[in-house]
Parts: sequence; structure tokens; C-alpha cells
Amino acid sequence: MGDPLVALPGGADPVERTRELRRAHAAFTRDGRVEAPVRAVIARSWRRCARARVSPECAPRVELAEAELRRYRAEHPLARVMPVFRDLVGTFAAHGAHLMAVCDARGSLLWVEGEPGTLRRAERLGFVPGARWSETAMGTNAPGTAVAVGEPVQVFGAEHFSRRVHPWTCAAAPVRDPRTGGVLGAVDITGGDGLAHPHSLAFVRAVARAAEAQLALLAPDPAAAADTLTALGRDEALLGTGGRTVRLSRRHSEIMALLAHHPEGLAGEELTIALYEDESVSPVTLRAEMSRLRGVLGDRAPLSRPYRTAAALASDFTALTRHLAGGAVSAALHRYPGPLLPASTAPGIVRLRRRIEDQARAAVVARADAGLLTDWVCSPWGADDPEAWRALAYALPPGRRAAALARVRALDLELGPGQGPVRPEAVRGGRATRSQPAGP
Repeated sequence: MGDPLVALPGGADPVERTRELRRAHAAFTRDGRVEAPVRAVIARSWRRCARARVSPECAPRVELAEAELRRYRAEHPLARVMPVFRDLVGTFAAHGAHLMAVCDARGSLLWVEGEPGTLRRAERLGFVPGARWSETAMGTNAPGTAVAVGEPVQVFGAEHFSRRVHPWTCAAAPVRDPRTGGVLGAVDITGGDGLAHPHSLAFVRAVARAAEAQLALLAPDPAAAADTLTALGRDEALLGTGGRTVRLSRRHSEIMALLAHHPEGLAGEELTIALYEDESVSPVTLRAEMSRLRGVLGDRAPLSRPYRTAAALASDFTALTRHLAGGAVSAALHRYPGPLLPASTAPGIVRLRRRIEDQARAAVVARADAGLLTDWVCSPWGADDPEAWRALAYALPPGRRAAALARVRALDLELGPGQGPVRPEAVRGGRATRSQPAGP
């Protein structure tokens, strides 16, 4: 990563270093100055925390209740490699009075295991399964920062942004999906000063690589897997089909998203109306587009009369709405990297995108959880969402509402009271306009 992970030069006094870090932490939280001996990776994290308005007095929140946590863990990809984590980390943690923790890609702790006495101390801290330890919730910490930057990281004592975590040291490494390269979560080892050694980070990095190797061995045969469409947060969807991944053009992305949403199929006239803003478009235009799509997908291309997918097609936006409908809001947001095909102006996609976004916003607002709301308003699609900012203001303790309320007032002045957030399809020539939330 470039800079030392726990910068203890030869002969350095660990007690003095701890004092220096505490002074540096106090200086940063007082006036934003970064002083020696703060490492670059920690300084960058502190600045992200400040931008996200994380308080150095922050405390963790448990977002996943027991029943929801059980369901979410059972279906999470990292459940398949928990035996690897327990074999490699569990024994080391138990013998060293440390903890092993595994979090998802949003920094929510899924498993926390280890020596009983250390577990009891961690419970008092709020380092428990179901709690949110992302940077936006708890500031700089090894599992939250590892998933934020996608790199292994070690955090020593007062390098933690939250003062209540200063007695702890932790090291974590992200675990990636061996097929897509996306971050699935992180494996972490947490304890006292005994972990303040570069070997701790090397160890946890090796554990993450072992888990990725095991995931690759456990992956199903791609040729036997159902077709999958990834269209959230992307202008050009990815279609996994027949053991390969195809990047679709924007028009082909729209076609496949609409057919994924209508597995029963669409008549030619229905699909034309859903695709084209110009109602005078000839049916020949659609037939030509479908011919080009057959050239890309071959025998996996959509069938006609009615237009429908040639095989079962699972989509990321269908999985998202299923989680939302089941009340698993945290799990749903883990699957929400952004709006559906945000650059598309196809009428059917615009309606579906609005419905999904409004459903996600409504679920986050109804949950009234400050961590979830903070993530929403810190995202590109939620930054100008006055409804979410207003909900965040009243989810925060009274002493921490000022910044959120100021943002609500600014948006009300700009948009007018009660107006909705920016819609991707409402951006024209670099100037954004806003529309009301869509109906059902």
C-alpha cells in the first residue's frame, strides 16, 4: 500500500507513539490538521470521515435484527468460506485473546467470534454481529476502511476515528468475488496492542486470498448457471450467459432489462412503446434492433411472438426489489450501486427506474436508521434528496442535527418545499431538473 502499516521505527517507544497519535487525533478533530506521525492511509480515511460528518464520539448501531441477520448470513457468499476463516483465524484469535470478524461490502458485521472475555469487551463496544462498522458509520476502522478502499489495512489505537475504539488494534483484508472482482466483504482480526505488528496484516491478507481460492473452487459451472443481467448503476448492462459475460449496448441493455422485468413476454407493440420516446417509430426499427441483438447473443437471444428471453434471466434489480419487499433493507442497499440504466430515456425504463428508486428511498426513510440514511444522502443519487435529508435530521440525536437541517433548508430554497430529488433522465445539457416521485 506504499506507507508502513504500523509505523513503529526501530527503537520507537510504543507508549510515546500512542501519545503522539492521540495528540494528532485531537488536532484533526479540533481543526482538521493532520500531524505526524499519522500515516497517509489513515489521514485519507480521517478526511473521508470528516466529509461524511462522522463524529469522533460515534457509537455503532445494530441494523440487522436477529431474524434478518440469520437470513442474510445464510445467503451471503462469504458463508461458504466461514470454515476457512475459522480454521485459519479462529484458533489464532482464541489463543491470543483476539477476535475474528467478517463483514459484508457495506461494513455490516456478519460474524464476530473469538475468546470469550474479549467477546464480552467487544459487546460493550458494540462490535457485534448485525452492527454497522462502515467508515460512514464508525469512522476509520480496519474492516470498514478495508471495504471502503478495497485494500488490506491495519489500524492501531488512536488511528481509529472513534475515540471509544482507541484501546483496540485491528487488521482486515477485503475478500473479492473471484469471478467479478467485486468486494464481497472483509475478514478482520481485532484485539489489543499485540496485533500492532506487520505480520498481523500479512496474515489476514493471506487468509483473504485463501478464501478467494476456495470461492473459485466452489463456484458453479458457468455454463450451467442461469443467465444474469447486471443493470443497476450502469449505462451499459452486463449479461452473463452461456459461460461468458457480454457488455450490451445501451439499446440492447434496455431491451434485456424490460424483458427481465416481464418474463411473460411483451408483444412487439408493447416493447416498442416501452423503448422509444417517439410514438411514430416504425415496428421495423424494433425488428432491426432485435436482429442486431441476435448477432451478439446467437441462440441466447430473445425469442419473438411475444418477445421473451430464451432462458431464465435473473437481474440485480429484481433481487433488490425482492429484498425490499421482504423488509431486508440493509441487504437490499448492499445490492444497490445506483439507479437502473441511469442514462436511459426509454419510457419503460424511466418508469421502472423511478419505481425502484422510490421503493428503496421509502424503505430507507421508513427504517429511520441514521447509518442507512447517511449512506443514502452521501451517495450520488441521494445527495439532493430532501426527503432523505429530512429523515436523517430527525434520526440523529438533537445535538447532531444542525448540518442535516441546514442541507434540508438549502434544498428547499433551491427546489421549493416538497420537491423530489434529481432524476437521471431529467438531466439535459448539463443542467439538472427535478421531478416528483413516481406513482406505483
